[in-house]
Amino acid sequence: MKLSVVIVSYNVRHFLEQALLSVRKAAARLPTEVWVVDNHSVDDSVAMVRHKFPEVHLIVNADNPGFAKANNQAIRQCQGEYILLLNPDTVVEEDTFEKCAQFMDAHPEAGALGVRMIDGSGKFLPESKRGFPSPWTAFCKTFGLSRIFPRSRWFNHYHLGYLDEHQIHEVEVLAGAFMWMRRSVLQEVGLLDEAFFMYGEDIDLSYRILRASYKNYYYPGTTIIHYKGESTKKGSLNYVRVFYQAMIIFARKHFRGRQAALLVTMLQSAIWFRAALTLVGNWLKRAALPLMDAGLIYTGLLLLKDFWAVYYHSDANYFAHSHFEWTNAPLYTLLWLAGVYFSGGYDEPGHLRRLIRGLLLGSLLIAAVYGFLDMAYRSSRALIVLGTAWAVIATIITRTAIHFVHYRNLRVGKPLTRNVIIAGREEEVRRVQGLLQQIQAPVHYIGAVSPDLDADPAVFLGYLDNIDDIVLIYRIEEIIFCSADVGSQDIMRIMSRLGPHLSYKIVPEDSLSIIGSQSKNTPGELYTIDIRFNIATALHRRHKRLFDLLWTLALLATLPLHLVGVRQPLGLLHNMALVAAGRKTWVGYAFTTESDSALPPLPPSVLNPLDGLPVRPSDQATIQRLNMLYAKNYQVEQDLEIAWKGYRSLGR
Repeated sequence: MKLSVVIVSYNVRHFLEQALLSVRKAAARLPTEVWVVDNHSVDDSVAMVRHKFPEVHLIVNADNPGFAKANNQAIRQCQGEYILLLNPDTVVEEDTFEKCAQFMDAHPEAGALGVRMIDGSGKFLPESKRGFPSPWTAFCKTFGLSRIFPRSRWFNHYHLGYLDEHQIHEVEVLAGAFMWMRRSVLQEVGLLDEAFFMYGEDIDLSYRILRASYKNYYYPGTTIIHYKGESTKKGSLNYVRVFYQAMIIFARKHFRGRQAALLVTMLQSAIWFRAALTLVGNWLKRAALPLMDAGLIYTGLLLLKDFWAVYYHSDANYFAHSHFEWTNAPLYTLLWLAGVYFSGGYDEPGHLRRLIRGLLLGSLLIAAVYGFLDMAYRSSRALIVLGTAWAVIATIITRTAIHFVHYRNLRVGKPLTRNVIIAGREEEVRRVQGLLQQIQAPVHYIGAVSPDLDADPAVFLGYLDNIDDIVLIYRIEEIIFCSADVGSQDIMRIMSRLGPHLSYKIVPEDSLSIIGSQSKNTPGELYTIDIRFNIATALHRRHKRLFDLLWTLALLATLPLHLVGVRQPLGLLHNMALVAAGRKTWVGYAFTTESDSALPPLPPSVLNPLDGLPVRPSDQATIQRLNMLYAKNYQVEQDLEIAWKGYRSLGR
């Protein structure tokens, strides 16, 4: 056996399917065995591999032991002369394996090899070649100097930005997304260090290979796509913590004395610095629009106050001694923002109906609160009416302006449709057209491009060779490649040539998914026929949590009644405490002996859909279907109905 490919997968079923299809094509040119280690995925990855890739050796873990340990499980059973660690969110070219094997055969001094990687938009990924994280290198990466000076030997040693991406180089660190190693070298230096859960194991292994007097090569003779956003959520605190902790493990393992202490101190400081940046950045992203709305609404209220004083009361100082500026205006603004928030207006900023509904809800709340205010704070009901009108007009104009800046059109709230062409032969093109229609993808289909020069011009816009002109003439914004007809090598060549201003997606052969990604830092985009669950949306999850809290408060306010009406009063008190703490929900899934892991996760529940039925089903299939329907069609009214019908069981 020449090559053993090891892929560790965790909840990336659609990307794994595409990766395995590309591996299957590349393996046709080289004797290859493929191993997939599943780290307890809950997205039917295992069933997909068993059904579509019977030739793959599959290891299914009952938990997630981490990237290094999972790779070692397969490596210990591999038979290949070479071992390739490959990420599941990758696509390899048809001749990738053949070229890498030829290079390694010709360079016996090579212990490991990495290749040129691009992201889903065709941009080169600088982590294709890296240097070791010395204290200075870590400092430059942490404080952004490597990003400011990407070509500098001094400031960007981490990504070796001064080395030409199209030339072969000896490098220090290879990426674990594609790490081709000699089996004999791996046996000599040892397997992946299982102290690394995720990140850092590739740096550690690269370092040990060099210390054993072998060389690590960056080889750009072949290119792979690495979507990366699927396995790396860079906007999360967990990523910051895990990544830098891995660097600390590496530093303590391989450095001694003052250098080790300095690097560890630097990395520990980096954890706090990057965590603070992440927190502030994430908060600013979420808070930018509400803060803008607050400023507009508050300023408008102050201007309306002055206008109403002159226009209606004929006295510019009429509100001079009121509490409007410091009490009423901030309170009204807060209630309007709360209305927009709970109506989902900030989940989808372009959804104008939710925005208006939220502002009207805020006005109702203001009207309700107004009646409870002391007479000194009841400035003017007219200002509430005028303020409502101003809030609606100002926020709509703001969202329209933001939308125009981003998309150069005024179709606010309407699905953003891209001009799309499909690259493939006629049969596969028609299949993909059918998929787009079933999925109701937001695209405007322009036509098809054929990989064959003798294709019917009445059916196709042109050929792959003149796709550049087609993109310009028809103002194409997205290209969908049929991998059954267009090779990975051609796909990557076109992506690199046309550049990242276009969106690219790939339809794996016989698949119901259309896969792509626009950035290494964002999750992959996916058109698929999978079921959409209401309960998974931010709006409905927030409504569910709000229901839990309000129902708990209602029970608490009338507690003496429920201590008599509920079967288990002590259990009710216990459940109220757990729900208030977020450790339970009043209504959730019914328990089944089989896993409902494909459903969006919910906390353990007190009641479930069975409590709303006159007859309780006992067969597992019916219960699972009820759980699925509850998640798919969730509305907060369902929780209210189930909680009312199951009232006497609230203490169980």
